[in-house]
Amino acid sequence: MVEIWSNAAGMPNQVARRAERAEAAGYDGITMVDSQNLSGDTYIALAMAAISTERIKLATGVTNPFTRHPAVTASSIATVQALSNGRAMLGIGRGDSALAHIGYAPAPVKVFEKYLERVQGYLRGDEVPFDETANVEELELADRPTASRIEWIRPGRYPKVPVDVAATGPKVIAASARHADRITFAVGADVERIRWGIEVAKEARKAVGLPPEMPFGAYVNVVAHDDPEVGRRLGEGGLSLFARFSAMHGTAVGPTTDEERRVMEGIRDAYDMTRHSRTGSAQAAVITPEFADQFGIFGPPSYCIERLKELVDLGLDRLVVVRTSAGADPEEAARAEKRFEEEVLPALR
Repeated sequence: MVEIWSNAAGMPNQVARRAERAEAAGYDGITMVDSQNLSGDTYIALAMAAISTERIKLATGVTNPFTRHPAVTASSIATVQALSNGRAMLGIGRGDSALAHIGYAPAPVKVFEKYLERVQGYLRGDEVPFDETANVEELELADRPTASRIEWIRPGRYPKVPVDVAATGPKVIAASARHADRITFAVGADVERIRWGIEVAKEARKAVGLPPEMPFGAYVNVVAHDDPEVGRRLGEGGLSLFARFSAMHGTAVGPTTDEERRVMEGIRDAYDMTRHSRTGSAQAAVITPEFADQFGIFGPPSYCIERLKELVDLGLDRLVVVRTSAGADPEEAARAEKRFEEEVLPALR
């Protein structure tokens, strides 16, 4: 059965209530943004959610390979795993707003892949070699560690935290297929684009002697509203965020029409990181109704159900639903979210 996840920012005074509400509404999991300049700390938020809920799964949505050493990342999410009795997941990508707001671009794919290897080692309780830049010998200690291990993570003490990669381009999909436990595609809600991502992952696994099958999911922009145009306006900030990933470095990736490529690359060129994921931003203004209908899902509950079931039929076992955007009309947004929870969510069970 497919899992349906919600997402949230870790604002300190709201996070526990958001997690409790998501659990009560019937979601299977919730992701917490990791963007230190735009929201509270993701691991504190997840810890608060862990002690405020009983059933719902908890994940970073998503962290990156730059702002924390892999040992710190592994220890943090393993702490959430312990607090939640095994409900944690590490969601990770190359980095976006968290890096942009401290002056950096997303991590190169080779750096990201190496980080994946190292964080997986820490989460298994393995001994992980020091980085090439390690210089602890300068302390001239009587004795010292010669490699790194998180001593309190031992096999059998807690279930290993699964690592899930938010992936868009073919190189990241392939690296994830080799080293992650699962992949959640950030390529929109178009069947052909997700089918392409699945095939890229399977081929990468076969190339290194791994079985082609692994768990797959997708981030999907969905707003349930009887007027699709109103739905698009409510969700345009998040839609622009995810569409930009497909043209992050100037050229659209994956199967696209000429019109889709024009819009993706236009969003990339117009992107204002000071209005990241917000309705009414310059990047949101580039979105056309036709593009929104293909890349996202905006319309009455029955239409949303039909489109989401098409994605599930591809073999996805997890959908992270990105709903209304920051800056959207709060009353309209609340009504749309209620429609999704009461009409769409139960129909996907």
